[in-house]
Amino acid sequence: MNNLLSIKNVSKVYHTPKGEITAIKNISLNVEEGDFIAIVGPSGCGKSTLLSILNGQEDASNGEIDYHHKTIGYMLQEDALFDWLNVLDNCLIGLKIKGKLNEERKKYVINLLNKYGLKDFIYSYPRNLSGGMRQRVALIRSLAIKPDILLMDEPFSALDFQSRLNISNDVYNILKAEHKTLIIVTHDISEAVTLCNKVVVLSKRPSQIKNIYNINFDENILPSKRRNTSLFNDYYQLVWREIDYE
Repeated sequence: MNNLLSIKNVSKVYHTPKGEITAIKNISLNVEEGDFIAIVGPSGCGKSTLLSILNGQEDASNGEIDYHHKTIGYMLQEDALFDWLNVLDNCLIGLKIKGKLNEERKKYVINLLNKYGLKDFIYSYPRNLSGGMRQRVALIRSLAIKPDILLMDEPFSALDFQSRLNISNDVYNILKAEHKTLIIVTHDISEAVTLCNKVVVLSKRPSQIKNIYNINFDENILPSKRRNTSLFNDYYQLVWREIDYE
């Protein structure tokens, strides 16, 4: 497999009036092409900090990150759609800000909207969309820049259970069809083991990698259907026992 991202001994130390706080410590991870990687761990352990470093929002205190000249996309916790922009313009906003919008990229985005169930809503406004549809728009907006790796930080946390199942299926289908690589931070073990092929378990702060589990479901089985298998229960218990719940 082609190695897209190398993380080597990355640490993050915050300096506060009360002293230094080490959020993450000596994190090393290789991300290969086509990987769907979930990062799980106890609350406050530094999962989102690691994602912020990978996205360039924060600098690592130590260590190296090699992106191998790959493009990184980022999907926020909330869909963050602009209510005054229609679906198409919401999806194009990132390209406009970066000065990369042209007819070819616009056609690419419209094709994604047509392909993934939003053909009749291209000129609709976010207020007219369901929660799941809003997340699909946010996903396509993230794909507009044609990232090699997509980062997601708890992207389904605001959705009800059924919507979470549906959007997990959508994300799986769309990212597989578009040949993308995924790194997702989630507190939901069920989501992690059904959506991803690798689950990285972080310890409590200062966070280190406790274990990396390979998840081997049939790729043709959707995440929602994987929950009904005995294999799901085995993986769930394996990961759950590893997490340092307090």
